Amino acid sequence: MSMRPKGSGDIPVETARVARAAFPKGSLAIRIRDELGVLFGDEQFAGLFPSRGKAAWSPGRLALISVLQFAEGLPDRQAAQAVRGRIDWKYALNMELTDPGFDYSVLSEFRTRLVESETGQQIFDCVLEAAREKGMLQPGGRARTDSTHVLGAIRSLNRLEFVIETLWATLNVVAAAAPTWLTEHADADWFERYASRTEDYWLPQGRGKRTELAEQTGRDGMRLLRDAFAPVAPAWLRELPAVRILREAWVQQYWLDEVGQVRWRDPKDCPPGAKRLVNPYDTEVRYSIKRDLKWDGFKVHLTETCTPGTPNLVTHVLTTDSTVPDIKATETVHDELAVRNLLPDEHVVDAGYVDGPRIVTARQRHGVTLTGPAAGNTTAQATGEYAQDAFIVDWDNKTVTCPNGATTSRWGDALSHRGTPVVRVKFSPADCRPCSARSNCISSAVASYRQITLRPRPEHEAIQQARIAQDTDAWRERYAARAGIEGTIAQAVHTTGLRRCRYRGLAKTRLQYQLTATAINLARIDAWTSNRPRARTRTSHLAALAPPENRRGE
Repeated sequence: MSMRPKGSGDIPVETARVARAAFPKGSLAIRIRDELGVLFGDEQFAGLFPSRGKAAWSPGRLALISVLQFAEGLPDRQAAQAVRGRIDWKYALNMELTDPGFDYSVLSEFRTRLVESETGQQIFDCVLEAAREKGMLQPGGRARTDSTHVLGAIRSLNRLEFVIETLWATLNVVAAAAPTWLTEHADADWFERYASRTEDYWLPQGRGKRTELAEQTGRDGMRLLRDAFAPVAPAWLRELPAVRILREAWVQQYWLDEVGQVRWRDPKDCPPGAKRLVNPYDTEVRYSIKRDLKWDGFKVHLTETCTPGTPNLVTHVLTTDSTVPDIKATETVHDELAVRNLLPDEHVVDAGYVDGPRIVTARQRHGVTLTGPAAGNTTAQATGEYAQDAFIVDWDNKTVTCPNGATTSRWGDALSHRGTPVVRVKFSPADCRPCSARSNCISSAVASYRQITLRPRPEHEAIQQARIAQDTDAWRERYAARAGIEGTIAQAVHTTGLRRCRYRGLAKTRLQYQLTATAINLARIDAWTSNRPRARTRTSHLAALAPPENRRGE
């Protein structure tokens, strides 16, 4: 299909007349059209369509429909029906009342084009640019970030279910692609053993029987792989995605003993969560644990402005696999905000985004003050009169003096177990052995001297300053603004189903949350321009009677 521009962008007279009569106070779609005008033009998506061929439905309209769809939490069928039958949507889309719209499958095809061209960010940026032109978004000020878990569009499987389901899926793909070949190579028992999906299985409960079933499945899968990768097998067979997934899954879940028997791996011998497959239908989903929460899926980070006098708009959305820690998102958020000239002066985050290197990098590279709780000292001598903070560090002369007055210059650069630069300082055994405070200073009963590890000077000083600042009332008052991002996540959960993927794959999930963030921004721009006050935090009658010291969040 080729793209052909649709009309001048003016609202048809009859559509406008009926919409005003039907919605005297307007609606989200009507008010956004009146306030921001035409948000998306067809020419912005020219690269998504060939220059020749059957005319495509207006991509600018499809972009707005996709955002409105997420704003109201509609599936594709209902969104297409809204285009066909809702007057306020026709108003926002500059459509004649008699326009029949399109088949719902057009939305899926449009999203596929957005994913393939990575154009979802452009839709998100268009709304931010419109807000900037209206004076609702400016660089500087304050911003806040937090993340939440996202469940993949899959069924969670344990290890045994995973290998059975993976083999079942592969056999069905091969049966459709090469039925004659599979009939010649399949074991007769497979047609009964893998006739049903895992949810229809009655899996054994005992550990021994479960291991036996897992190894039986492993032997069957290994035989299929050997036949598929045999020289006489069709070359295209081994390139089927399902066969490649089966091979990767079997490498992760099984091993061959010295006599070539397939053995079920011990859980400790399986790959780490960042690399381990958990479902044959979405190979980018990962299993992760955060405190008491366990999930198969992804993680999304939302950053929004929180400057008084302007609407709180989402300025950045980052989607990663579930195993990526929050700390790795900090620099990515800053770098991408800098590209779009949306960096805040102060960035308020929780402890997961803060450490010495990030504080220093944010300040030096971007001029951003990173505000968040700095982790405490976790060394064995973290507290007491001989804690590491009690030692006097002379960075200029590269010496350290202990609380009892002993000074050492045994100072050397090194790498931590994570590969980051550190400074290791060792005191002399001649000073430590006779010291009367040795048992209080050195945690090891056999060590003959005290050793301390420091971060590089800028990071060390940044962390020390942060720890001092966070004990003040002024810091606590500034940091209280971070709590507002929880409300944004709650709004996204309730209105767009934030915590569950609609689609499979990281690229499609990333587009989902770009559209989600855009929908939230439209709702907030509408509330701001309509002078609708922000809702107050709900407090139950009982909680209102609690004394101030017992009230949560105060």
